[in-house]
Amino acid sequence: MVDSKMIINFEKSSPSNSRGDGKAKDKERISVPSTSSGKSQLKNNCSDEESETDSEESDVSGSDGDDTSWISWFCNLRGNEFFCEVDDEYIQDDFNLCGLSSQLPYYDYALDLILDVDSSHSDMFTEEQNELVESAAEMLYGLIHARYILTSKGMAAMLEKYKNYDFGRCPRVYCCGQPCLPVGQSDIPRSSTVKIYCPKCEDICNPRSKYQGIDGAYFGTTFPLLFLMTYGHLKPQKPTMSYIPRVFGFKIHKS
Repeated sequence: MVDSKMIINFEKSSPSNSRGDGKAKDKERISVPSTSSGKSQLKNNCSDEESETDSEESDVSGSDGDDTSWISWFCNLRGNEFFCEVDDEYIQDDFNLCGLSSQLPYYDYALDLILDVDSSHSDMFTEEQNELVESAAEMLYGLIHARYILTSKGMAAMLEKYKNYDFGRCPRVYCCGQPCLPVGQSDIPRSSTVKIYCPKCEDICNPRSKYQGIDGAYFGTTFPLLFLMTYGHLKPQKPTMSYIPRVFGFKIHKS
């Protein structure tokens, strides 16, 4: 027979073990969520770091945009691929700008805009006047550009564009895709739009539609011929063949 005291002691001792097991389980239960919270903290930290890097990248891209000069911005506009970037030193020399101040309004303000000189005129002028200043700056830069491309540095810049076919090719069949040069039919602004000159057939034609709104005076009448005189090795031979109109295989008499 089992002693009743032993049964009583066993029953008293068993609850303490169950409580201990419960506390141990409670500790285990408490320790489990701590790993998930740690993961969430890591995720939060990672997301914070990503947001910081994103913000830094956006700041960098924004700063790059802010550092772009007016000249670079203008030349990189769609439809302005014919223009090269004029050196600031050339523009700052008053001798190179002789006679331009009388050809357009808001000359001083337009020049400051081209050279990125801080000016408070935008606060003083109305929105319409600011638009006139911007339009004057574009015209002034075009007239300066026509003079700059006649210099050695300007021709070197246009040479790179010529080699890259930036000015287009001659549409004539027998010119075989000869690269062209921009030319104006007049040196007076607003007289005619820009044309392209083919060194092979020595004729001019209209450029692509997106370039047909550019003033021809921004390139002048002298540039393509002086360019080919400077770089004589680039002047091609004239085409040896020409189109002969025929009717049923017979040449048409000139009369």
